Amino acid sequence: MTADDHLPGPVDRAPLADGPVAVLANPTAGRGRHRALLPRLLDGLAAAGRPVRLLSASTPGEAEAACRSAVAGGVGALVAVGGDGTVHRAMQAVAGTDVPFGPVPAGTGNDFALDTGFPADPVAAVAVIADALRAGRTRVVDLARMTGADGAERWYGAVLAAGFDAIVNERANRMRWPRGPRRYDLAIMVELARLRPRRYTLRLDGVPHELDAVLVAVGNCPTYGGGMRICPDADPTDGLLDVVVAGRVDRRTLIRVKPRIYQGTHVSHPLVSSYRARTVELTADDIVTYADGERSLRLPVTITAVPGALRLLL
Repeated sequence: MTADDHLPGPVDRAPLADGPVAVLANPTAGRGRHRALLPRLLDGLAAAGRPVRLLSASTPGEAEAACRSAVAGGVGALVAVGGDGTVHRAMQAVAGTDVPFGPVPAGTGNDFALDTGFPADPVAAVAVIADALRAGRTRVVDLARMTGADGAERWYGAVLAAGFDAIVNERANRMRWPRGPRRYDLAIMVELARLRPRRYTLRLDGVPHELDAVLVAVGNCPTYGGGMRICPDADPTDGLLDVVVAGRVDRRTLIRVKPRIYQGTHVSHPLVSSYRARTVELTADDIVTYADGERSLRLPVTITAVPGALRLLL
């Protein structure tokens, strides 16, 4: 066994395209705790011997557009410095292309970067990315592609939430008070008081399942929410999606089981079911999904595992 055996995907040493390294950086990620590190991170990337171009964006929409423009303009690689939200925005531009990608974990939640083998320290992650650039080394991993009822498409790398957690996020985003983490805590309290199972239709590789549930997650990777192992057996190189469903769970049971998600032991609870499929069709009323922690498509959606959709600088 080598030191690389724990990393996902086979190594690809095909020559990387010429072009600068475009960098999307979110200075507010992780409540700004890594903001002062950005010059050092850019210097670390420049040590790979390529020009480094910092992309300009002041909103999530502008960030995504800047990444798409950079990729269309022929950059040699794209690097995202931030949390899962920043990575998610950048991912939309490189998914399904040959442009290699490097996520630098600098946010509150860094699930995709950590689940795919990057160091938790941003400086160490940049060193890994720079070394991969110099060596022309990438590893391919799967992504999940979502398609909405209107044909809209989005990609995600970690987990799609389509139950209680998505409902809490949606409420928190509508609230104007309080600010900061307390808003999310209050949203949890409100939605716990309103908790009720909803009727879902799941079609797993064409096989229908009708069920009542309070939580549904579809994972390409194991974790979401900053290390919660909601889909503990998900593997971003197996060409499959893991679906975890908590059924007719009451408030007391949900509160008791939820801490077990950090270890992934919640899947042994008798009211929790796990499935695996290449294509997941998910339908329920009045649910807006959250992918990689970002507000995404409204149900119904079709989610497809796309093998090798992303080349990581790893």
